[in-house]
Amino acid sequence: MSEKPQWEPDWKHLPEERLARMARAAGEIEECYRVLKGGGINIVGEVLKGQGTFYEMEHYPHDDVFDSGSFAQYYYHAHREESDEHGHFHAFVRAGGIPAAAEPAPYHGSEARPLDDEAISHLIAISMDDYGFPVGLFTVNRWVTGETWYRATDVVDLLDRFVIDHAFPSWPVNRWIGALVQLYQPQIAAMVSDRDRVVAEWEALYPDRDVYEDRDLEITGYQSIDVAVQIERVRHELKQRSALPRSAGRLKGVV
Repeated sequence: MSEKPQWEPDWKHLPEERLARMARAAGEIEECYRVLKGGGINIVGEVLKGQGTFYEMEHYPHDDVFDSGSFAQYYYHAHREESDEHGHFHAFVRAGGIPAAAEPAPYHGSEARPLDDEAISHLIAISMDDYGFPVGLFTVNRWVTGETWYRATDVVDLLDRFVIDHAFPSWPVNRWIGALVQLYQPQIAAMVSDRDRVVAEWEALYPDRDVYEDRDLEITGYQSIDVAVQIERVRHELKQRSALPRSAGRLKGVV
């Protein structure tokens, strides 16, 4: 890409543990692609398999995908006719996976929102192309997903909790989406933080509106992505660090 993405990480200063997680996620994604390709299918085709006609706004699978151990949840759907995507995934963490110290952001409007045991936090949306590959990440306003709305610092802490550790509706899709969140954790964390800035600026611009319910503010940030480029960048950084003496920051325990 000729222009540096808005939320490009500071690669040289990423913690070693974070880079190691990203490297493991890269291998996981490649393995998921390998087994899907072997069956002549892709991520989107796999999640829509056996779901009947694909309708806009419907959730796929129809009851969402939920992990009762991690409280992670996701679904796939489509409704953005103005975009060139096929559809997108929405990734969440539900109440049982949200630390007690994380409190919903203050809200003084009149709209109902899920709280306590029904609380849910949206992490990120993943835009997919017609070939079943991810092409973008985006954040949204509260009304889009009906979430509870937590501050960015609390949402960022949830990213590492997003794990779907079972095989419904598809083992490779579940492994893939968790790994993608890990591979792009630095970008997603920056986008979520910027989401709060965008919302605050909108509220200052339109103080007479309920900013979280304002239909004029839907997408709070979008970033095009190329998974192959991200994987290459992670491995390049690991290679650079492994060439350094241990005292200069050699990464331990990463192949």
